[in-house]
Amino acid sequence: MNDVHETIKEIKAKFRLYMNGVISQSMRDKGMGYKLNFGIEYPRIKEIAAGYQPDHELAQALWKEDIRECKIMAGLLQPADTFYWEIAEIWIEDMRYPELAEYTVMNLFQRLPYASEVVFCWMADEREYFQLCGFLLMARLLMQGMVLNERSEEEFLDQALTAVEGDTSFVQRAAATALQKYGQQSRQNMRKLSKPLIMLSKSARAEAHALAAEIKNAIEYSM
Repeated sequence: MNDVHETIKEIKAKFRLYMNGVISQSMRDKGMGYKLNFGIEYPRIKEIAAGYQPDHELAQALWKEDIRECKIMAGLLQPADTFYWEIAEIWIEDMRYPELAEYTVMNLFQRLPYASEVVFCWMADEREYFQLCGFLLMARLLMQGMVLNERSEEEFLDQALTAVEGDTSFVQRAAATALQKYGQQSRQNMRKLSKPLIMLSKSARAEAHALAAEIKNAIEYSM
């Protein structure tokens, strides 16, 4: 444990070298209230992380720090095979900003051996950050070529279309991205979305209306 403590001290020292006060202040102004935020851009965090071996104990300790860069790096250094479902949910419960959900899904959650199971539980969860991670993860899995069977397809479309008409903009956008990736998989999927997108385009909610147009345009452009 002492080694982990020393490694974290070393990582924080590297973060201080690249601290960007302007970006850090801008994030604070937008409501990102970490105890500490160095304002370091993601490619630099990734570069620093590349100097360390993936390590479960180190990643867990980094996540527990209320520091933006430590939490992002935790997702980069956490081995997928020791990251159990229960730990994933503890991490999601601790998320407060969409940016962190996006990086954690990209760097870790999409690599999990149980990703295709957990994604449906998270999309159906009433908690916003579980939904967010669920739709972000579904988008990634669809991009990797995951094909949904009839039952899971019905469940996904129902959850995603409901979320696009919801009240939380970052969940709406994540659900829209997942629908877009689904539609881009095949012409058959595109046809299955045509009627739901027409319904969404008639929604009383302006954002749902705009997202329907975005999804349709993105799918058509890719075909």
